[in-house]
Amino acid sequence: MQLLAIGDNVVDYYEDQDMFYPGGNALNVAVLSKRAGARASYIGILGNDEAGDHVLQVLKQEGINISRIRRAHGQNGMAVVKLNEHGDRVFVRSNKGGIQSELGLILTAEDAAFIARHDVVHTSVYSRIEHALPELYRLAAVSFDFSTTHDREYMKRVCPHLTYAFFSGSGLTKEECLLLLEDASRFGAETVCVTRGEEGAVLRRGGDIAEQPVVPVQAIDTLGAGDSFIAGFLTAYMNGSSLEKALGRAAEAAADTCLTYGAFGCGRPFSLKDHA
Repeated sequence: MQLLAIGDNVVDYYEDQDMFYPGGNALNVAVLSKRAGARASYIGILGNDEAGDHVLQVLKQEGINISRIRRAHGQNGMAVVKLNEHGDRVFVRSNKGGIQSELGLILTAEDAAFIARHDVVHTSVYSRIEHALPELYRLAAVSFDFSTTHDREYMKRVCPHLTYAFFSGSGLTKEECLLLLEDASRFGAETVCVTRGEEGAVLRRGGDIAEQPVVPVQAIDTLGAGDSFIAGFLTAYMNGSSLEKALGRAAEAAADTCLTYGAFGCGRPFSLKDHA
């Protein structure tokens, strides 16, 4: 199975550690799907700063196809993360995606030929390429992470071009999650999944509903668990596993991610105070 992730990348800067880790939904799914057994590629814009250098080095180290990557003069995306009073990591601020958000990712004819060689393309609400979804859907299966965006008008615009739609539903009741599944399915997404944190996940394909409990672990960092769930599911399902087995593999992948810092490790010492 060949997966291509297009769009957002950042480094997640952990204030309590003075470390940053590669991140961003699209980049995470590329790396985590490769670790799960897929052949993975990534298209995005990296800054020409220390953060961009580190992201590029990690992508090479992980064996990701980066032949269509862009680099530009400016800051790479960075999000600042800290521990709250409960010991959970929360995003406190960011540079809004850095240079990629400033320039916008424009896909070329050469990109289209490259995209068509993949089985599935994954992107996200943070990647700002909704305009390209009809073309992507023509070229390959499309996976999209809505994160916590549940706006129905936005869903109506995006869902007709999706094979797989993923939502974060932490804090929603089960009834609210089922309604979200129904709406996204009615708007055109073929397979819809809502992850619910400690409550597991619920998925709808056609008229069928499947539920998946979490795999319990002693988590040290939950950042990236949702992205790992997506990567684990797509890799397993598109390699021929049943929905139930793919959901189980996704839950295991999410649990594994909770055992390391960052979405997939690869941290580097860094201090924002030295770069103020």
